[in-house]
Formats: sequence, C-alpha cells, structure tokens
Amino acid sequence: MEASTSADSARIDLGVFPRVALCHQPTPIEAMLRLSDHLGGPNIFIKRDDCTGLATGGNKTRKLEFLVGEALKQNADMLVTQGAVQSNHVRQTAAAACRVGLRCHALLERRVPDVSQDYEETGNVLLDRLFGASIEFRGPGLDMNAEGLEATERLRAEGHKPYFIPGGGSNEIGALGYVSCAQEISMQSDAMNINFDWIVMATGSTGTQAGLVAGLHALGRDLPVMGISVRQPREAQIKAVHALTERTLAKINAGGIASSKIIVDDGYVGDGYGVPAASTLDAINQAARLEGLLLDPVYSGKGFAGLIGLVKANFFKPSDRILFLHTGGSAALFAYEEMLLSAQSAK
Repeated sequence: MEASTSADSARIDLGVFPRVALCHQPTPIEAMLRLSDHLGGPNIFIKRDDCTGLATGGNKTRKLEFLVGEALKQNADMLVTQGAVQSNHVRQTAAAACRVGLRCHALLERRVPDVSQDYEETGNVLLDRLFGASIEFRGPGLDMNAEGLEATERLRAEGHKPYFIPGGGSNEIGALGYVSCAQEISMQSDAMNINFDWIVMATGSTGTQAGLVAGLHALGRDLPVMGISVRQPREAQIKAVHALTERTLAKINAGGIASSKIIVDDGYVGDGYGVPAASTLDAINQAARLEGLLLDPVYSGKGFAGLIGLVKANFFKPSDRILFLHTGGSAALFAYEEMLLSAQSAK
C-alpha cells in the first residue's frame, strides 16, 4: 500500500499481515487532572496501554498480535524469547502462548545487580511459571538475542518447531503493533477533538517508539514522540530506534524518515536498566497518590519521571496537551517491594 500524506484520509492497511486477537483495544485515553493541576503545567493525558488485557496488560501485547500471527503461519509449536529477569515482555509472551495453545521457553538475563533474595521468584517470574513457561537463566552482559537464537536451534534439533521472538518483541513485525496504535491514537484524537502536541513514553528495546513514529509518519501526523530512555545513552538509543523505524516503514511500504525525527532524553536512566532512580520512585508515588495509577520500576516509572522532569524544566508550553503512553508492568512492583517501602518511609 501507499501511505497517504493527508492526516484526514490516511489509513494503513495492516490486514495483509498475519495477526491474532490478543489485545483489548482501543485502550482508553484519560485526562490526568490532578497531576496537571499539581504540576501547574500543560494538560496531561494518559494512553492506558496497561489495559491491553493479556496477563495484567502492557505494551507487548500489541506486538505479540503480529508476532504470534507469524508464528502460527509458520506452524510453530513453541515460542522462544528472552528478556531481563523481571521482563514484562516474557510474561506477556508466555500468556500469549497459552492463549493459542503453544509452549513457551524463555531465557532470563540477570541484568540487575544487588537484588533481593526473592527477585527471581516473585513478580513477573511467578507469572511466567504460572503460565507454564520453561526458563533458563543467563548471566549479565551477553548478547541475549544470540543466546535466544542458539536455544531456538537447540530446541529445533530436539524435534520442536520453535519461533524466536527477540527481546521486547522489537523487530519490524512486532513494531506493527504500534503502527496500529498510532492509527488508534489518531482516530481517538479526532473523536475527542484534541490535537496532542507531544507523546511521551519510556523507550527501551525500541519497538514501541519505532512503531509509533513509523505509524504517525505514514499517517501524515506531525506529532513528536519523546522517548525517555530506560537503559541506553541518547545517541545509541536514537540510532537503534531510527534503524527499526526505517525497517518498519519499509514493511508498510511507506517512505523513510530523518533520524532527526527520533527524540530521546537519557536523563532518567539513573544507575542502569531495572534500577529505579530516586526520580523513578517519586514518579511511582505521585502517580499512585494523585491518580490511583500503578507504574512499574523499570519502564513506565522512568518514563513518567521524565515527563514530570520535563514539565518542571519548562520544556513544554503551558498550553501543550501531552499524551503519556503507559506501557504497563505493574506486576514487577512486587519484586521491588523493599525499595518501594523504603522510599515511602523516607517521606
């Protein structure tokens, strides 16, 4: 298909790609009235992709609709994937496998240092096991996609028909889930008669930001997406997001995009992936106390901290309408209980 450049008429035909219905959609957009008032800044809204439905929800479910669709097309009997120990993606992949009658095998990287004794037993790991996933642990610093591909070939040699899904579901197939979300946001924006000035979100394995940017670009929507990095330095994250955005645009037969359109702020990473900074813990507390909203310590908490920090730094205009994309992950809160309670008692 040829993507139109008119925001009023553009539609992206995703029906040509294999897809499995896993997701509650459209997810709601809600005004964050108390937070907006508390910060005294722009009008803040939230896109509730924590409400996608599968296994407590989250952004990976949109990606898995296309990834599992492709796996079934290839007659797979098993999904293989990888992530950090408290991976939201692995939890949703294991649940998706159950939904379609496949097995799931996951490699979990011990990426986060100095964790509590039950870190590998609670939160997302507990849910992985509840969904019947078989698990292998790996030490930190490995090329986990390479490890996952090696495990996939080992399982194939054992007689299985495995389909490998990269970390975060972040390839041009998975990113189609957020091309679809871009179209959904565009339609909701029109229906609500609200022209958002910015989307703000946590960015990690790149598929969510790349899919959104690709979808908005193909629709002709000039809506910037601010990615708050949860792991990589700014330039590395921009390079990775841009590369996947280009591959995603090619997959939907849309024109390319300049790397200058990829926007990343790396000021909220703290001490590294999966390690909540003080700003992360503060953001989790503010979302809970002001909006009754649960964020996670790895992704959405850092993304929300970035949103708050940018508002306080007057990055946005007072008249701006900001849409925060909630990527889910509240199940991981239970693996960070001691840290969260310590932050509460310090107030």
